[in-house]
Amino acid sequence: MTYYGKCIEMVIEQLDRFKPGKDNPELFLEAASTSLQALSSQKQAFVLEVLSGCLEYRKLLTVVVDAFYVRDGRLCLWADYNRFQVICYLAMFLLEELGFQLFCNIIKSQPAVKMHKFLGFFFNPLNLCSWIKDEWSLIYETAHVKENWIDPLMRWQPEVQELINQLEGVSASQTSLSKTKAKVTEPKEFNLTAPRPRAIPVPEPVPVVAKPRPVPQSTYQLPKEQQLLEMVKRYNRRKAEELLLQANMEELRCAMPRSRGEPPVQDSQKKPRLRFPPRIQKTPKLTLYKPDNIPVKLNTAAILREGALYQRQVEKELQRVDKLVDGAGDFSEFLEWQKKMLAKDREEQAAADECRRLQGKLSHEEAVLARQQLMWENRQKAEQQKEETAELMLQCAERRLQEDRSRKELVEQVMEGQKNVKVAQTKLVKGRRQIVQEVIEESRELLQRSAEATKEEQRRRCELVSQLRALEALPTRKGKLVDLTQIPGYGLEGEMSVVELRERLALLKETQQREEEEKRDQIIQGKRAKSQELQNTVEQISLCRAAMGRSAALRSVSGRGRVAL
Repeated sequence: MTYYGKCIEMVIEQLDRFKPGKDNPELFLEAASTSLQALSSQKQAFVLEVLSGCLEYRKLLTVVVDAFYVRDGRLCLWADYNRFQVICYLAMFLLEELGFQLFCNIIKSQPAVKMHKFLGFFFNPLNLCSWIKDEWSLIYETAHVKENWIDPLMRWQPEVQELINQLEGVSASQTSLSKTKAKVTEPKEFNLTAPRPRAIPVPEPVPVVAKPRPVPQSTYQLPKEQQLLEMVKRYNRRKAEELLLQANMEELRCAMPRSRGEPPVQDSQKKPRLRFPPRIQKTPKLTLYKPDNIPVKLNTAAILREGALYQRQVEKELQRVDKLVDGAGDFSEFLEWQKKMLAKDREEQAAADECRRLQGKLSHEEAVLARQQLMWENRQKAEQQKEETAELMLQCAERRLQEDRSRKELVEQVMEGQKNVKVAQTKLVKGRRQIVQEVIEESRELLQRSAEATKEEQRRRCELVSQLRALEALPTRKGKLVDLTQIPGYGLEGEMSVVELRERLALLKETQQREEEEKRDQIIQGKRAKSQELQNTVEQISLCRAAMGRSAALRSVSGRGRVAL
């Protein structure tokens, strides 16, 4: 047991050193194999096999261990994360190879409480056949997961359950021993001094509050405007009640329904007898605003709106008549067509759902193939990178040799240059003297040229001054002659004389006046046409209103005749 316990501890120690984001698994395994060379061959092979398997199937193991920490292992330490990964790998891949007895020895070499919790969670049939299977199926194919991992774990479940029961007894005995060994603390009272009794506080004087002002009576009264409105409402209501009572008292005979066998009632008997005649209180007369029956003057928008309304009504009536003439009114064919189209839409929806499901399966298979292809490409890239690194190392070695050779040649050249320093110095002195003589000669020539140029410039200035003085001595004209027909001649596009400019402006004014007159005539004609159109619409509205009034009168007369009958 101690042998396998040490091997598991070595694997856990190596996994603790591994960093998924930075370390390469292959390079990490090579470094681990070099560090484990001091162990025996059998021990080294077991440790490397378990370590490589944990790194290869890290995704499967993290699914189980993360879920264990979320559900049953909330009180477990995160330092045991890799321990649970190793136990999960042994149960999934090496249980049949090691044998159940050897697996039990490995489990018993670990802490009993932790192993009892983890094995009870991992070998639970509900967990294995439900969410663990689903999560593993997202990484590998479902058939492969069920055949290689779920079914073997379910076959070993009874034996593992006995092991879990044994671990439960061991953990219970360990907890009972720890409880018996622990000393029970006995609480003791603190030796505190007794507090002094509190003194009775002196009562504070009650502050005298100033008497508040009384609430004004106007707060509880309605404003005058609201009272006036209430009086107007009461007056109007009483007036309406009087009119209603008068209408009921003077009701016509034709408005009173009676049965067929009942004789007609006389007017004296028809009047209702009221027990309590209505009491109408006298109220002060109020000056109410009664508008006269003044005809409303419609504006342009109202006329057009009403004309459009009557036009729409006429169009709707014509459309309805056309539809009735064409035989509209049977919706059975439309309902049958609607049912057929709904059934067709349902079939298309079902086909689309099936297509999406098949596409999902295809995308899953493509993802698995792409993952395998990516792993193969990564391996090829790693091999290619190793070859490139080897070539780069060779190139660096060759470059270093070339640099050493160049440095030796440079040293030899420097030694030869030191020998020829004196000769070069003499040549340099001679060259500098020759350059100085040439510069002196060139400066003399430049001075001579500059003196000649200044003399020529002075002579030209004297001539210009004499010419300016001669021009000043000539008589000048005070008046300035301006030719309005002459073009300035500045070289610009569209240059013209003042006379041409005036003519063009006059033509522009004439054309502008002509355009304004034409626009004015168009506006006047438009107003006349609009007024004529409004007049036509008003006549049409009046005709429609007269027709509607006649139809309403006919309907009322026919209704009265029916009531009389």
